Amino acid sequence: MLSHPHEVFLEVARQLSFTKAAQTLFLSQSAVSKQVKSLEEHYKTGLFERLGNSIQLTPAGELLYQKLLIARQLQHELHQEFTALSPGFSPQVRMVIGASTTISLYVIPPVLSAYLNQYPHTQLTLKNRNSENILKALLDHEIDLGIIEGMHKVSNVTYTPLLTDEVVAVCSGRNPLHRQELTAQDLRRIPVALREAGSGTLAVLEEALAGKGIRLTDLPVKVRLGGTEALKNFVRVDTCLAFLPRQSVMKELAAGELVEVPVRDLNLVRHFDFVQRKGTENNMPYKSFVQFARRHYSKPE
Repeated sequence: MLSHPHEVFLEVARQLSFTKAAQTLFLSQSAVSKQVKSLEEHYKTGLFERLGNSIQLTPAGELLYQKLLIARQLQHELHQEFTALSPGFSPQVRMVIGASTTISLYVIPPVLSAYLNQYPHTQLTLKNRNSENILKALLDHEIDLGIIEGMHKVSNVTYTPLLTDEVVAVCSGRNPLHRQELTAQDLRRIPVALREAGSGTLAVLEEALAGKGIRLTDLPVKVRLGGTEALKNFVRVDTCLAFLPRQSVMKELAAGELVEVPVRDLNLVRHFDFVQRKGTENNMPYKSFVQFARRHYSKPE
């Protein structure tokens, strides 16, 4: 089994940061440095090269990192097989997952709750960012599994479907717009509030409008807001139109605080996908989490 110093080294090597590794592992930075130093003394060589405020792996560090990744995967597989053979065997497992805003707030919490009830010895960290930054965190090895709104295709990333959702136009229940049916061309004259650049919701809207020959710059944008909740709270008290995931406004629509405004010729469907670096799709425990989440959302209503 991997020793504690090896687990600490893996996290520092993954993030190339003693500070970030300490935060993820809930250790002090000095404790992290001490564990790495003990490995360097054991192997009689340096594992990291310090370059000003950054670090990089030495050839010895890179060799150790690659071998430990293989060892960790074998350890996860062994733990899973032993769990099936011996129900009393419950090893500690750590997962770092990143998810875009809508997914973090409205889609994944019930999955996490069900998963942790079934696997109580899992230490799970969820990082919430927009889709673009989740992809960056994945490619930077800050996370090992991401869930994004599938508008960002990258060649060295594997995409696994989770769920399909719809983006809807909404306004305040006090807004006269709620009695109208719009077309895409009507959006050229109606003030709108939009998400920030990098948002999956915004990307879906931009692509659908492009199909109608409309650019985002053609819209009378009143404000851009970072985050679904900020946009939702703004449009509740303002007179403009906003485009939000249906998953995020179901309660407000049911209560009449927000009203859906049909845009009859605009199809705003988007897909939520798991993303992993190519070659890591079968790595445990992430493979089992992907399967668990997909089963959760494939259940009949």
